[in-house]
Amino acid sequence: MAINALGYIGIRSDCLTDWTEFASKILGMQSIERSRSARAFRMDNREQRLLVTDEPGETLAFIGWEVDSPEDIEMYAARLDAAGVAVDWGSPGLADKRFVSKLVGFDDPDGNRVELFHGPMLADDPFAPGRPIQGFKTGPYGMGHAVMHVTDPDRMLGFYRDLLDFRVSDYGLTPYPLYFFHVNGRHHSFALVGSGQTGFHHFMVEFDNLDDVGQGYDLAQMDPECIAYTLGRHTNDYMTSYYAHTPSGFFIESGWGGRIIDPDTWNPHETTCGPSFWGHERLYLPDDARERMRDMRLEAAQNGLRAPPVIDCPWLYGALSSKSKAAKS
Repeated sequence: MAINALGYIGIRSDCLTDWTEFASKILGMQSIERSRSARAFRMDNREQRLLVTDEPGETLAFIGWEVDSPEDIEMYAARLDAAGVAVDWGSPGLADKRFVSKLVGFDDPDGNRVELFHGPMLADDPFAPGRPIQGFKTGPYGMGHAVMHVTDPDRMLGFYRDLLDFRVSDYGLTPYPLYFFHVNGRHHSFALVGSGQTGFHHFMVEFDNLDDVGQGYDLAQMDPECIAYTLGRHTNDYMTSYYAHTPSGFFIESGWGGRIIDPDTWNPHETTCGPSFWGHERLYLPDDARERMRDMRLEAAQNGLRAPPVIDCPWLYGALSSKSKAAKS
């Protein structure tokens, strides 16, 4: 895959102090002050994963997708140009701000700013989390995943699948259209929610340790207005997670145990059992909408739907086996 991971996200907000508290103390990211009007956050050895700037405009400023090589940027730029999409070549100054060697930018059909980049810069000092956590699941799987509200799912599906080579993992049509895409072994790095709206729905960060999710959940509950979805488990990617309101109004999902797939053998399919095996009570929804989602979970429970046992997960079993062999050698 030429596009191989979700690399970074940019947000516009005038709540820099609130974002610093939220991202570092609840999520556990490392906060870095770029200027009086910008805060950056690290999740690993990359210089920057999340950038929050105090400037006017829509909440989502940009989403950065990493590509395999500089030539891939030129290939996508030519493809987009041929399709009538205006492409802006990033200046060296913009590349420096993104901490990458090369990038190109353009808008998707809903006006969301997309950037393709190569050559992410690594930090000289080790990652220092904002609260004690084991770390985030990044590396070849990228920063996590991003989910967008869309007005026309078919138009956006064609853009991301046909022009940018995102591969469909699965999709659901009830109670609203949902499309999930992978660009690496993470079950999905991108998704579209056919809500009839536009803008950011949420992004997800995955922790290496389930206890770090639970402890973040405890911290988030100190503010009675913070939790958007209660702790639960998704049916398609097996993620155990909760969702919190960010200082900018959209959600962040904090999860653990996400499904790893083989992109070369994976077959896209429709799902009909609803988004969650259990939990994920949507506290922000009106009562009738909450009840509809709750009924889908109760039906899944009545039908005995569940994820496979952790010990049966090939990626986890293989990782544990490799560690065991390394320890014995």
